[in-house]
Order: sequence, then C-alpha cells, then structure tokens
Amino acid sequence: MKRLLRICASVLALASASAVMPHAAHADWLEDAAKPLKGTQISGIFLDRPGYRAIIKLLPEFEKKTGIKVNYEIVPYENTREKEVLNFTSQGDITMALVDLVWIGEFAENGWIEPIEKFTKDKSITDPNLKLDGFFPLLLDAFGSWGGKTYGLPFDNYSGLLFYNSCKLKEAGFDKPPATWDEVMNVYGPKLTDASKNQYAFALQSLRGETQSADSFMRFLWPFGGSLLDKQFKSNLMSKESQAGLNFRQALMKYMPPGIVSFDHAEAVNALAQGQVAMITEWSAFYGTLVDPATSKLGDCLAVAPEPAGPAGRLPALGGFSLAVASQASDAQKKATWLFIQWATSEAIAKDYVEAGGVSGRMSIYQDPAIKAKYKFVEPMVASWQKGVPEFRPRFPAWPAISEVVAEWGSKMMLGQVSVEAGSKEIGTRMEDILKKEGYYDGKKKLLQ
Repeated sequence: MKRLLRICASVLALASASAVMPHAAHADWLEDAAKPLKGTQISGIFLDRPGYRAIIKLLPEFEKKTGIKVNYEIVPYENTREKEVLNFTSQGDITMALVDLVWIGEFAENGWIEPIEKFTKDKSITDPNLKLDGFFPLLLDAFGSWGGKTYGLPFDNYSGLLFYNSCKLKEAGFDKPPATWDEVMNVYGPKLTDASKNQYAFALQSLRGETQSADSFMRFLWPFGGSLLDKQFKSNLMSKESQAGLNFRQALMKYMPPGIVSFDHAEAVNALAQGQVAMITEWSAFYGTLVDPATSKLGDCLAVAPEPAGPAGRLPALGGFSLAVASQASDAQKKATWLFIQWATSEAIAKDYVEAGGVSGRMSIYQDPAIKAKYKFVEPMVASWQKGVPEFRPRFPAWPAISEVVAEWGSKMMLGQVSVEAGSKEIGTRMEDILKKEGYYDGKKKLLQ
C-alpha cells in the first residue's frame, strides 16, 4: 500500500486541481486533446467477454469525439499473450497492450509497455479529472503497477464471488450463504448434495490450464494461510497451511459433480445456471450470464456473496487486466492510445460502461444507489476489493511456465493420480528449477512478484 501511495502522489496535484475546474473544461478536454490526433488509428486486442462487448458498444462515442479510429481484434484469452508477445517482438502494429494481472511483470521488464508518467506529465493529453486515487487501490496496484511504477489503468477487473441458488439453499434450511469454507464443507455440502439426483453443493472450475492453476489451485492456498512461494522465492507448498488448503480442496470434491477436472468457467457457470449445483465461486464478470433468461434458469433465485473465508480470513481470487500504451507505437499513436485508455477507464463513462455489461475499477460508481440496487454483485465485489493479495498469482515473467507445472500436477492431484503431498513436492521442485534458470536465486533478478 505504501508503494501505491507513492505512485499516486505524483498525480495528486493533478487530481486536486480537477476539483475546482469548471465542468465544461472536463467535458471538453478530450475533444481538445484529440484535435492534433484526428485521423490517427490505434489497435489492440479484446476478448469475447462482457467487459469488452460493453466498451465496443460505447466506442462510437469516443471515435466521434476524437476522430481517432480504434481497431480491435477479438482473440480467445488462451491465445492473447502469445499473440501480443509475437507482435511486440516483431515490432508489429499493436499500440495498446491488454495486460493480464500475471503478465504485468513480463511486459514491463521487457520494455513492451510505457510507464504512464511519460504521459501524465503532458497536461495537453491528460484528463484533468484522471484521479488515479479514484481506482480501488488493490486494483491499481495489482493490475497496473510493477516495480514501483504504474504502467496501465485497470480494465475488465474481476473478483472471485460466491454465486448461489438462494431457492435451493432455502429448501435445504438455509437463510443465508456460507460465510466460511468450513461451513461449505461441513454444513452446506452434505445437505445440498444428492448424487442419485445429479445434484451437488458446489462446482469448482478446474480444467487443466490457467483455470486449474489460478481458479482452482491458488484459490485454496491464501485463505488457509498458505502461498505458492516464501519470501526467498522457494516453494511454500509443503507448509502446513498450504497443505491444509490443498487437502481441503481434495476433500471438497465429494460435493462436486463428477468430472469436475474438465470444468472450465462455462461449465461451472452453466452448472449453477441450469440447477445442477447450488453454489460456485466465479468471477464477477459472469453475473450477466447468470441473470440472462436466455442462458440461466435462476431468475430471482440468483444471489451473490463474497467468497467464503478460510482460517486466514477472506482472501478471494483476484483477476483482470489493465490497458497500457505499447512502446512500439508511433508518438501520435501513443498519445491517441493514452487518450482512449483514460476515456475507457474514466469515472465519466463508468455508469454507461457498467450498464452495458462491464465492471469498472472506479470506486465512485459503486456508491450510486441505483447501481447498487440494480446489480446484486456490486456490494460483495466491493467488499472483496477492500482487502486482497495483489500477487494472488505471481505476476513475474516466470508465471506462464510455472502455471503449466501447477496445472499439470494440480490436475493429477484432483484426479487421484498423485497424493497432495507428492504433487506439491513435484511442483515445488520444478518451480524452483524454473526460478533458478530465470536468475532469481543468484541476484540477477529482484524478488518481485
């Protein structure tokens, strides 16, 4: 948090000044800033997810105001990093980087993205109402910052939430959701599971890949007091806390549908939406799918709560992206891209963005009584973002390689092909080999994650 305060301090005067500027100045800043850039084309990658569909709906407004053309390609998440890295290393045409939480270290250390201080010092292209301190501190720190510098602004941000079928819980005698993982296992699980009717208490998306490593494996480390690494970047998986979390996950499988290791996000969300399971822990971005009558049978039975707490407290899954200016862009493209990023993540369009299906990283929008009343996910999501772990998944360049190891052996654990202890040792050994080769143990790289 101290690091974040230092980052925000550099623009404090800018944010304060905005409070006394006339409203008209705020309204006109974008048009004025864009005048020299009219006709400039910028490009980036979007995903086929609600947050991107929402900003695409609003794009005509930006293009009309600025005369800047925003080109985008919709790419599956699984291919996005590889496509961006190839583009950056071959000096391609991407001017705006879509940076996942776990890519920020790699992109920043390779010089593929620009620190925002390069642009904020130029008042002619910086929103006088930028207000970096208007973002949730956890999001700006986790998604946009690396090594004490801010590179990107939070966009399409997720919190892990407990989505549940309140009608099923009521039928089982519960008037509220479980507050702890212990309650999920020992109180709710038995009453909400009837395998003979293909009814289960819980579904944990666990498909081998980033879903297994991030959404399944890591979810049961932090709340139990565990972690992937210790302070020296050695494996911490054999600690009693990490082992407790991973063994808990294994035991909880008796209350999950068969074949849970083949469940990706779509399968977990559909299991709740169609009534096979009573609860899932999923990203806030899936709220739209669960309230849509075309994709969900839940109707008024859908309810949302923060993720259950473990022995170490409530430390929910954290995921999402930031938008950053690509270093390879021309000067005009960099300026135009910076204008778009500010606009897309601004307080000015936050309400329109949320109502179009996006999730804003801005705090002020969730204080709107109409937004809180309309969207059930808002209050639990805001509660989740009050405290969390920026390195829920390590954000360093070594993560993609480590993620593959965790996905392989985490899946084998759940399938019963190896014990939790044996799988943890295997992950630890392979992970430390990767980190050694990367230079984390001989001082070549700082122990940043």
